[in-house]
Amino acid sequence: MKRLANWRLVSLFAMLALALSGCSGKPFVSALRPAGEVADIQYDLMKLSTYIMVGVIVVVMVVFIIVFFRFRRKDDTIPKQVEGSHTLEIIWTVIPILLLLILAVPTVAATFKLADVKEMDKKNSDALVIKVRSHLYWWDFEYEKQKIVTSQDLVVPTNEKVYFDLKSLDVKHSFWIPAVGGKLDTNTDNVNKFWLVFDDKRANEAGNLFYGKCAELCGPSHALMDFKVKAISRDQFDTWVKDMQAVKAPEKAQTDLAAQGQDIFNKSCIGCHAVTPDVKPEAARIAPNLTNFGERSRVAGILKHDKEELKNWIKNPETYKPGNEMTGKYPEMTDAELDALAEYLMGLKVQD
Repeated sequence: MKRLANWRLVSLFAMLALALSGCSGKPFVSALRPAGEVADIQYDLMKLSTYIMVGVIVVVMVVFIIVFFRFRRKDDTIPKQVEGSHTLEIIWTVIPILLLLILAVPTVAATFKLADVKEMDKKNSDALVIKVRSHLYWWDFEYEKQKIVTSQDLVVPTNEKVYFDLKSLDVKHSFWIPAVGGKLDTNTDNVNKFWLVFDDKRANEAGNLFYGKCAELCGPSHALMDFKVKAISRDQFDTWVKDMQAVKAPEKAQTDLAAQGQDIFNKSCIGCHAVTPDVKPEAARIAPNLTNFGERSRVAGILKHDKEELKNWIKNPETYKPGNEMTGKYPEMTDAELDALAEYLMGLKVQD
């Protein structure tokens, strides 16, 4: 009975694991739904290795079953003792070598292809290079040639190589967009580089929005260190860049309530948060850039993008992201002050 209970428990966990493996309320958040050239290459390698492993298991199981039934002991007679077959030994030595080569050759070729970032290092290159900087527990993205810095929402053009320059400004993190490719560590002592391509058709299927994650355990809010990727056409991207570059001063409040919020922001928040997209030195990146906060898809990367959730976040960020760097950095605010500040922040937009 005890063994039966254990088997039932194992079966229950196996069914739960299978069910949970398919759970995701977010579109294109799985590496098994590739949405770009890098993801396609990595997915093909996963399929190849899986086919090889399954093939080996099937062959071994067939041989095992044949031997089990054909050569099972029928009496007490001791079978003839032999040293072995040189032919069989050669076969089972050569086959693993061939399988290893079948797996290794495309893997090594893909590794060199995905590591080729010569284009981004050229002096007069036209390549789009984005400097990704990771923090506890948020991301900022610097388009150095375009002289733009933004946070949490990464904007990229589709159907072309986008190069990434990765570094961490506190502890080790890992930059990963599951559906498009990656992942690669962001370290404090060196820069990692790689490239991705965002497929336009699959981007349209996903509503032009992909999900990014931190894939390196970095602290109590590691699982909440999300960012969003807006994959749009090159024309739309160029328009976005021009709109961001046109912002030379903080957006003016459009209503009396927003004006009150701007005044609160300038007294309590401006010391950490920028509201212009011009490039800042790394030492000044102590909080997310809020230039186009009103156009973003999430508050703090995880909450619904509306005034209520924004006020909840400002009121007590520790509740939503334990160990974050924002907790305790500003005075407590009344409900009226929170209303005004939320009104101002939600009005920070660069596009109509």
